Amino acid sequence: MIASRKRRVMSINSWGFVLPALLLVGIFILYPVVKSFWLSFHSGQGAMIKFVGFGNILRLANDPIFLKALTNTMTFLIVQVPVMILLALILASALNMPGLRARRFWRTAIFLPCVTSLVAYSVLFKSMFSYDGVVNHLLDAMGIIGEPISWLTDPFWAKVVIILAITWRWTGYNMIFYLAALQNIDKSIYEAARIDGISPAKQFFSITIPMLKPVILFTTVTSTIGTLQLFDESMNITLGGPADSTLTLSMYIYNLSFKFVPNFGYATTVSWFIVFMVAILAVIQFWLARERTV
Repeated sequence: MIASRKRRVMSINSWGFVLPALLLVGIFILYPVVKSFWLSFHSGQGAMIKFVGFGNILRLANDPIFLKALTNTMTFLIVQVPVMILLALILASALNMPGLRARRFWRTAIFLPCVTSLVAYSVLFKSMFSYDGVVNHLLDAMGIIGEPISWLTDPFWAKVVIILAITWRWTGYNMIFYLAALQNIDKSIYEAARIDGISPAKQFFSITIPMLKPVILFTTVTSTIGTLQLFDESMNITLGGPADSTLTLSMYIYNLSFKFVPNFGYATTVSWFIVFMVAILAVIQFWLARERTV
């Protein structure tokens, strides 16, 4: 009985330590999530807000600006994420070579972009890719172009600039994960492959990539989440233009909440659409990366 009472007192004391953290989680995380989900079934602002049920969901399918933002976001996702993942893998493999000189310098230099300010590097890219920016001057000096490219005012080239900016910033971040994983692979595997006459390219695709499969899955999921939430680059480099060609879902949420006539209910619906997209794509990626048994 004494032991039972002692366990009860210890349990109460334990909950006393955990309770403040649980209250903070409930107030600042759980309550906003539940509130935003309930708000997604409403429309309007302030005292004029009204319950519309699934009206906001039906509105998504008939909203040309939302469909444009969705198309742009998916374009960035489909083009940029695979390029960034492959580039990070190649860089990690190159920086893991034992005979590489100034290895620490190159690792730091490639990782450095991901710790720079989002606004600062966006302004830098905007300046570099302006009509009379350094990129056009460099391409002209090399004889690649005859006249300057309208990087920020042409819909196609504006997308290219955003993709280049994201790739420049986040490739080094993913490279660090691959580099850490590569250093845990037994070097005798590569030695055996070299003895068998397997080329470095075949080693990369037959040994390196399969061994890094869990890390590749992790970086793919996190990169997918980050791209679906893309905001800073489009806002600071192109303002979503020209003609909404770089408008993303997160930018559209911002516009619905603060730029257009505020409609927090509809903005919340778009936010929950991103949540469901992230969940669906994550499930698909985990399914594709699952271990297959013969």
